[in-house]
Amino acid sequence: MRAFYSDIFVLPLPEGHRFPMAKYRLLRERLLESGVITPEQLYVPHAATDIELLRAHDADYVRRVQSGALSPQEIRRIGFPWTPAMVERSRRSSGATIEACYAALQDGVAVNLAGGTHHAFRDRGGGYCVFNDAAIAAKTLQAEGLAHRVVIIDCDVHQGDGTAAILRHDPTVFTFSIHCESNYPFHKEQSDLDIGLPDGTTDDAYLAALEYGLRESLRRANADFAIYLAGADPYEGDQLGKLKVSMAGLAARDHMVLNACRAAGLPVAIAMAGGYAKRVEETVAVHYQTVAIAAQYCRA
Repeated sequence: MRAFYSDIFVLPLPEGHRFPMAKYRLLRERLLESGVITPEQLYVPHAATDIELLRAHDADYVRRVQSGALSPQEIRRIGFPWTPAMVERSRRSSGATIEACYAALQDGVAVNLAGGTHHAFRDRGGGYCVFNDAAIAAKTLQAEGLAHRVVIIDCDVHQGDGTAAILRHDPTVFTFSIHCESNYPFHKEQSDLDIGLPDGTTDDAYLAALEYGLRESLRRANADFAIYLAGADPYEGDQLGKLKVSMAGLAARDHMVLNACRAAGLPVAIAMAGGYAKRVEETVAVHYQTVAIAAQYCRA
């Protein structure tokens, strides 16, 4: 199974910053050490071009990100300081989801070892998200004639508000978000299907809701491609998640999503999305489990 990574494009953060940037490097290293991914299956993606970014974002926003002309308020909303490295890594992360889509068309499944930046809106970033890789990749597939209808399955614990807003009036991309209702973002956008779960939801209730959501989404989307945001933050040990889904429950989640997509004949590109456990190794373990399970569904 092919995997795409952008963690070598270092994003410097202030000391004590809570975003676990190390998880991306640690995930890549663990996948290589275990043999789930071989060096020959690991690729540095292209940096998403302006043409690709503009399929989901306003030209003025892209220009201001590139030139460092974002306001202090916009930078605070994103949560990262602006640097040229931030721009490069954000472009590469979007490029990685595009390339995972290309690979999945051939192999059935492929992964971006980062991505899932679903809080980026058409004209602004937010919540550690600069460009919305899932929306960019979906519209790129369509622009290139590689897919007609796309379903975005967002299992990050936070609602995919940016994705919902960007694609709200687009009937060719179906957005499904299953998330913690009380969690960030506190103003929710309207996806094509939203399932907001109460604090403390555990495995059985989570999986029952997901099963319903997948059935409805795939029926209504009539898609020929899927993008799956496999957040690690529904995990019971996550500091920002508020749900109580176990490692076994998250494994069942990944199998459920991939089985449903396989049954519907959909190639799947996977992005890692969020994860904020107190011990970064726990977040890495959840992401690792997702990639290891995905490898079982790959044709190549």
